Amino acid sequence: MVQAFATSDVGKVREINEDYFSISYPNENVQVFLLADGMGGYDGGEIASQLAVTTAKNYIVTNFEKTEKDRDSLLELVRSATQYANMVVYDKAKERGNEELRQMGTTLDVCLIYQNKIYFSHVGDSRIYRLRKGFFRRLTKDDSYVQQLVDEGKITKDEAINHPDKNMLVKALGVAPYVEVEAADKGYMKDDVILMCSDGLTNMVSEEEIAQIILDNPSDATGMLIQRANDMGGKDNITAIIIR
Repeated sequence: MVQAFATSDVGKVREINEDYFSISYPNENVQVFLLADGMGGYDGGEIASQLAVTTAKNYIVTNFEKTEKDRDSLLELVRSATQYANMVVYDKAKERGNEELRQMGTTLDVCLIYQNKIYFSHVGDSRIYRLRKGFFRRLTKDDSYVQQLVDEGKITKDEAINHPDKNMLVKALGVAPYVEVEAADKGYMKDDVILMCSDGLTNMVSEEEIAQIILDNPSDATGMLIQRANDMGGKDNITAIIIR
């Protein structure tokens, strides 16, 4: 059984924490972790992130036992959970009488651990990392305008760090009836550490420093990560889940 630790904080600038996460253990063989970073006026972001996480989690818990346990079926499970969450958030935003929610949306990362593998899906710019033998690797790619510029060779990775449009997403849950969902699987070995986090952490703290904080705090490093992000300005909500 893996251990998981999580901390979420409003940060030093925002009034409401629009991040939301869930840790669940449907049975002794599977663990499910979800993290969302909501956006939208009024309280739309808060509603979108909670709705996405709850919907996707319930979808996985309900459908896991009847899902074949091969790679393709498990990838399709996490992908379908995310697409279903997108539909639910989109429908909520379009309900008559919910004008204040019309602009809401959210990122969503889903991570399912089963038999020494992680199956994950991703939409937005929250991130999943794996720390293995001192090597810190990002497993997801940001669905952002700035990431597109990097991919096209128009700016460098270093220029992307402080780009003025770095928070502009090209894909998010709840803004269209259908969303294309990235899903992949990776090995999960003894002593590996998985980090799921919102951009309130990665916009404030470098990947090198994040990895070092995790290495220096072998049990629960989430509080230290949040504290460091706040020390650097805490310009957004900050959420971190560590799985080891």
